[in-house]
Amino acid sequence: MDYVFWFLVQLGIASILLLFSTAATWYEGSAILNDPWEWKHSTPFSQLFYDEVQSSNQISQLDHFIYAAKFLPTFPVIMVISSIYLLILIGYHFFRRRHKWFAYYLSFLGGGLFLLSYFIYNSPTTGGKIFFYIWLLSGVCCAVAAIISYFQTLDRNTNEVIN
Repeated sequence: MDYVFWFLVQLGIASILLLFSTAATWYEGSAILNDPWEWKHSTPFSQLFYDEVQSSNQISQLDHFIYAAKFLPTFPVIMVISSIYLLILIGYHFFRRRHKWFAYYLSFLGGGLFLLSYFIYNSPTTGGKIFFYIWLLSGVCCAVAAIISYFQTLDRNTNEVIN
């Protein structure tokens, strides 16, 4: 009962933080509507639908997040950190009795975070550089935690065989 309570508290707080930061990011990113000289560089989703964005009503809602992440990264950073925390928390909840699977899960998550950091490693914007370091550091932390968790599992198995 105690574990379930603390899991739900953490899940609730992280979810509320994610929802709040997502709404704030979307609002701050709506500034792209008034920034036509940035449409060419910060509207990748809109450019999938239209070859070139000609007016503000062609801009996708997802491009608001791109613009905010590039130029106003405070709330997008909170959004990403709370998302990573939720992914780790949910993974731990499902794999807490299967330590080897949790190690594999963390390895997979760390690999995904490394991949995200690779895609933006040469970003010229401040937000891009911040996200590069957040995803790189989070990937390293997940990889280290996966290695520790995996070897603790091996150590437990070895001790069980010896005893």
